[in-house]
Amino acid sequence: MSITVVKRNGTREPYDANKINLAIEDASVGLDENITWVTQIASELELTLFDGITTQQLDEAVIQVALQNVKDDPAFDTVAARLLLKTIYKRVLGDYTDAADLKKLHKEHFGPNVIRGVEEGLLDPRLVEMFDLEALSEHLEPAHDELLKYIGVVTLNNRYGIKGRNGDALEVPQYFWMRIAMGLSLNEANPNEAALKFYQKMSSLEYLAAGSTLVNAGTIYPQLANCFVMEMQDDMEHIAKTTRDVMWLTKGTGGIGLSVTKLRAQGSPIRSNNTTSTGPIPFMHTIDSILRAVSRGGKKFGALCFYMENWHMDFPEFLELRSNSGDPYRRTRTANTAVWISDEFMKRVQNDDSWYLFDPLEVTDLNELYGKAFSARYNEYVAMAEAGEMHMFKKIGAREQFKSILISLQTSSHPWLTWKDTINNRALNNNTGTIHLSNLCTEITLPQDEDNVSVCNLASINLSRHLLPEGGVDFAKIAESARLAVRQLDNLIDITRSSVKEADFSNEQNRAVGLGVMGFTDIIEKLGYSYESEEAYDLIDEIMEHVSYAAIDASTELAKERGAYTNFEGSGWSKGLVPLDSIALTEEDRGMEIKVNRKTRLDWDAMREKVKGGMRNATLMAIAPTASIGLVAGTTPGLDPQFSQIFSRSTSNGKFLEVNRNLVETLQEHDLWEKNREVILRSQGDIQHIDGIPDDIKAVFKTSFQLSPYSFLEVAARAQKWIDQAISRNMYLETRDLGDMMDIYFDAWSRGVKTTYYLHMKPRHQAEQSTVKVNKSEEISSTKSAAAGAGSSSAGSAPARKGFGGFSKKADS
Repeated sequence: MSITVVKRNGTREPYDANKINLAIEDASVGLDENITWVTQIASELELTLFDGITTQQLDEAVIQVALQNVKDDPAFDTVAARLLLKTIYKRVLGDYTDAADLKKLHKEHFGPNVIRGVEEGLLDPRLVEMFDLEALSEHLEPAHDELLKYIGVVTLNNRYGIKGRNGDALEVPQYFWMRIAMGLSLNEANPNEAALKFYQKMSSLEYLAAGSTLVNAGTIYPQLANCFVMEMQDDMEHIAKTTRDVMWLTKGTGGIGLSVTKLRAQGSPIRSNNTTSTGPIPFMHTIDSILRAVSRGGKKFGALCFYMENWHMDFPEFLELRSNSGDPYRRTRTANTAVWISDEFMKRVQNDDSWYLFDPLEVTDLNELYGKAFSARYNEYVAMAEAGEMHMFKKIGAREQFKSILISLQTSSHPWLTWKDTINNRALNNNTGTIHLSNLCTEITLPQDEDNVSVCNLASINLSRHLLPEGGVDFAKIAESARLAVRQLDNLIDITRSSVKEADFSNEQNRAVGLGVMGFTDIIEKLGYSYESEEAYDLIDEIMEHVSYAAIDASTELAKERGAYTNFEGSGWSKGLVPLDSIALTEEDRGMEIKVNRKTRLDWDAMREKVKGGMRNATLMAIAPTASIGLVAGTTPGLDPQFSQIFSRSTSNGKFLEVNRNLVETLQEHDLWEKNREVILRSQGDIQHIDGIPDDIKAVFKTSFQLSPYSFLEVAARAQKWIDQAISRNMYLETRDLGDMMDIYFDAWSRGVKTTYYLHMKPRHQAEQSTVKVNKSEEISSTKSAAAGAGSSSAGSAPARKGFGGFSKKADS
């Protein structure tokens, strides 16, 4: 049967295999065994063809065939990415012949496409009025697209790229980066010069702005801030206003943290109408429904996390919010939950003491106190309760409640554990009030009140783009990236707009930014370090010290140029403090040692003097999870380990097979990939029980559940000592033992870690895989060996069982 292809204009032409082969060959340039790539993809493609296939369907078919072979070699991902890029170029720019022609088309179409975006009411008119579009177009570098993996191209095109009113794509990747750079340079004296600097960094994937910024920068709706942190007051008018604010912030793609601790408990009296309160749970359910109603472009629900202190009378019901059973009107299906924990509680758990729950209406000051002051006042309320002077209270075992928290965490991955006193005592910006909660992803720690919805603005340095060719980390380049990123973030504050006046006010008064990193696991794999090694711990320590030093220095210089932030006086900065100094302050208040290495490498005494002169930003650093922008950057998210060496990733843009390129390249260098590929695929990338692979390689390529959880905490503690905000620290546990969990989370607190994020538990059972041929009789012994030994190794300097609180022996007592 002859096959014809339907072109975009509706005409038909015979299928030309040679034309397809040339396209595959072009996409395979620079890769090993070009002819093999062409032959394999072309032969598999023919099985998918049918008469009347459209050119778009044909393009998609070639890409999908390439992707199906990623499991054999990650270089097929490069082929797929190049093929997809070619289809995007053709749609936006038209046909081209070679790289020089492509660059010419980039230059010719840039200005007209920006102008069209403005004329159609999509882009900010200032992009045309303030910038020399022709001059900027000279600096567009299509070659930078080679840095993108397939999932990065898809994410940029589907999630972040601008579409015309008729649905036409207006942006190729380099137009996107330039548009973002322009949108973040609108307040610069020389916007063209600033835009080029920002463009060069972002298009080279050296650092990336966070998601909300990438969605909205340069558009007519410049809601560029990423995180909003708000507190609901115990007042019907404010509850209604908070509901309204959540709607508008959700529409603008912001992630929200919302404290409900101040809301009086169920059964608490309402004097205005002589009734009793329903408590905070029904209001939380209402807001949860709003998150689903105000979906983002019909693609994604709103994102919010509720926070509650665990002395609240309704905290037991708060723990059940994410439960799959029970009254659906007292559950949240979209919103997340986190618990705000005091040192007083942790000490009572350690001592196996009682814990008291109160109605916020009777203990109105507890929410504003932290550290020693909280403990003193809490104990006064305990005494009042015992004396019969409190109307509503409940006495339980502190250890009993801690176990309930961890059981809920284990079964529903909620609530996340965050430590109130550590956060407030380690803050340099709490001179304006108490920090009552963190944000959606637990890395933002800013004070807020009725008049201030705290706002933070994020960017992340891609560490995998800061390695020296000869090996090692390019610290000078990291400092350069940090300095420019801080300036870009500071610009954002003057450009962004929200629909909540309290958020804009707080943003202007505090100018809080959160510069983080991603790709830590990526670089330690490339350098040959195990995640649970002293080399890795020292490396994250040194990297974060250099990022912190450069970011702080950049903020001091911006303060000289543009002025210090409004609330600078009275802050820790104004007293000459830097994040490292907060460890001693926390130890003094807690009366216990913070277990973290104190080594320094840079001249912090000089920096302490410098910060006294003024800071442009109330905060500078926070490590976000970077799940989405990590896909664009093509690196591992935040500080996370590898979840698996080979796995299927589901995103809003589809499912993608992920194969750890570092593992494949390392094995190829040792001539071990082809020899072991089939058994590696059968074990879903787990190499720990393959005899033919050396132990030093196995140590580098352990996955999340094979690492000691204490290694995650050591990495977090080393990074936290340089960070003024917090870290979105995912946890991965193979153990389901409550005693082990109590020890692990107690260790997080004792190391001065401020917050933890999702808890991922290893599945009890696993479905049999059938993506490759399996000789059962030949492999049965190795399969049994793998099942018996999975996850059994422990960390070197981070042992698998610390036993800090000794709970493993007493968890069920």
